[in-house]
Amino acid sequence: MGDVLSFRRRSRFVGRKAEIELVKACLDAEVSPFSVLYLHGPGGIGKSSLLDALAVEAVKSGVRVAAIDGRDILVTPDAVTTAIREALSAPDGSPSGRRASPTSTGRAMLLVDSYERLVSLDDWIRRELIPGLPADTLIILAGRVPPGTGWRSDPAWQGLLRVVALRNLPRDEALEFLGRCAVPPILHSRVLALSHGHPLGLSLLADLALRVGDVDVGSSPDLIAGLLERFLDTVPEQTERQALLACALARVTTEPLLRAALAVDDAREWFDWLRGLSFVEAGPDGLLPHDLARDVIDRDLRWRDPEGYRLVFRRVRAHIHDQVVTLRGDDQLRGIFEEKFVFRNLPSILSPVDWSSWGSTLPRPASRTDRTAVLELIDRHEGTGSAAIAERWFDQQPGAFLVVRKDSAVTGVIGLLDLSEASEEDRAADPGAQAAWEHVQAAADIHPGQRVTQTRFIVDSEVYQAPSATLNAVPIVTLQRYLAMPELAWDFLTLHEPDPWDDYFALADLPRIEGADFQVGRRSYGLFGHDFRAVPIGVMMELWTERSLAEDPTVPPPTTAGPLMLSQSDFADAVRQGLRDLDRPDLLARNPLQRTRLVAGAVPVDQPDPDRLADLLRAAITDLTADPRNDKRHRAVELTYLRGSRTQESRSGSPEHAVQHLSPAPHPRRRPRRLLVLETGDLWPRRPGPPTE
Repeated sequence: MGDVLSFRRRSRFVGRKAEIELVKACLDAEVSPFSVLYLHGPGGIGKSSLLDALAVEAVKSGVRVAAIDGRDILVTPDAVTTAIREALSAPDGSPSGRRASPTSTGRAMLLVDSYERLVSLDDWIRRELIPGLPADTLIILAGRVPPGTGWRSDPAWQGLLRVVALRNLPRDEALEFLGRCAVPPILHSRVLALSHGHPLGLSLLADLALRVGDVDVGSSPDLIAGLLERFLDTVPEQTERQALLACALARVTTEPLLRAALAVDDAREWFDWLRGLSFVEAGPDGLLPHDLARDVIDRDLRWRDPEGYRLVFRRVRAHIHDQVVTLRGDDQLRGIFEEKFVFRNLPSILSPVDWSSWGSTLPRPASRTDRTAVLELIDRHEGTGSAAIAERWFDQQPGAFLVVRKDSAVTGVIGLLDLSEASEEDRAADPGAQAAWEHVQAAADIHPGQRVTQTRFIVDSEVYQAPSATLNAVPIVTLQRYLAMPELAWDFLTLHEPDPWDDYFALADLPRIEGADFQVGRRSYGLFGHDFRAVPIGVMMELWTERSLAEDPTVPPPTTAGPLMLSQSDFADAVRQGLRDLDRPDLLARNPLQRTRLVAGAVPVDQPDPDRLADLLRAAITDLTADPRNDKRHRAVELTYLRGSRTQESRSGSPEHAVQHLSPAPHPRRRPRRLLVLETGDLWPRRPGPPTE
């Protein structure tokens, strides 16, 4: 049976050609270039299978092989020494070792699997066991974690130690494996996407495909549990589970992010614990988990503890967003990529994403020398009519065009127009811009200083408007525009063949504008739009979060789910919007402050209370007059938020209401003192409790 099992394993073994050639070259050399090969990688990456393949190659070369496994040995020097001696003397074909062929050279290879179990003996193995072996012995250690500092700090080991980190199988080798397993080709892409090329993931998904004819991971929690067991040696405690989830959600994990996710003042202990896990690597920006481990942890904890999952998700996303609003330029673009990455495993409410290229390319402003390439791309995919329109816009608003490059060549174009800055003639020359402008005029007048923008062109050189690096960049650059334009009133998005996009953008609060479809040449386009005067960016992003976390994203989440925890920037946005909407109870009712403890108390009620929020805001403004040092701030707030409102009310024939609007009604229970005016004019609640509240 051992021979049968070994043959079946070898028949399905693919890849690792570089590692096998490295060992073969070492065995064939008169003087071995190294003495110890240290293989490391997370559970299920294929270390044991590779050791078996290396043993076969050694036997072919006439080398005696001794194989031991750290899981089967007492962790003592005597037990390890005995296991090696028994492996060397084991009969040919036994599970514990292999004799060399009759043409044996006398050399030996020692294979040690699960070396992480022997880590307490690491110093003894390095200083005594290996130095006591014959000089021509090749030692191969395979474990989950990289070698300790003792291997690298000892100058004597330099040149004698070779370290190889095992990675996922590349696409061609993963496809070869699925072919050997007889998985139907129609399932190959799905299996690759779910497994990321991880060997154990490929094997388990191949088995699932052959048994049930599908690879629906959601219907197979045992598969997720099996993978999780291979990644984690022990069952994590509650705080460790939260730390794992934060690490799985964020693209990179830092100590500040972990402090926010765990709501603690010091997260060093859990950061160091994460750093020591075999499937977590320390990169230049922070900790990065293995792709499959990231997905497995996300799925398992979302299934195991939905409420805890949502809590950590909101904290992680709020922390990243607080960083985003303080950044500018490319740093802010990268921050927005990081923020949207958190959403990748949830039901998407935004455009489809090519996660394989996510964040790999930043769009750049098009230069005058890019003009020809930009127009040629649009002409190729949308025709001469669209190219002529784009040419006019490029001449009038050259800064509106962004390009995505690959090896210096323009591979994508994004056109972000400012319709409020355009002339009437330019808008009339473009059916898309005219459709957007007419909708704005029909909906409500645009006041002086307010802006109307439109993402008018999206063209990728290879796939047009399908998932690509170009399409990935669209929500990133538009969100940056939202954050940089407090005066933005409307934003529109233009897409070819819009029907498949309706559900995505309706849930993203960017619904398709009814009756605004238009044609250029023979191509039809749809128009999607959002009114930021009715739903500001902070509220819009809150909708994205809550709808993504909802079991059914088409149903608004109940307000009784618990108090809403806003990030500082979202809180500031909500307060500013509340001040703008003091005379609009319908808009105050939609303000996210309604669901915080500030307005709703410990448990939010089903019905919003716009009067309560208005009273709090007015009282906060009045509180400024109690201190003469705040006189400038009071006048600034009054001028910015109240004068315009009073003028509008006066014009509407309600002077009494205008006076009442400026006269705060004190709350019957207490004088509101829970809003603090900062130097910037932002309003933020000061109360005890973790910063995430």
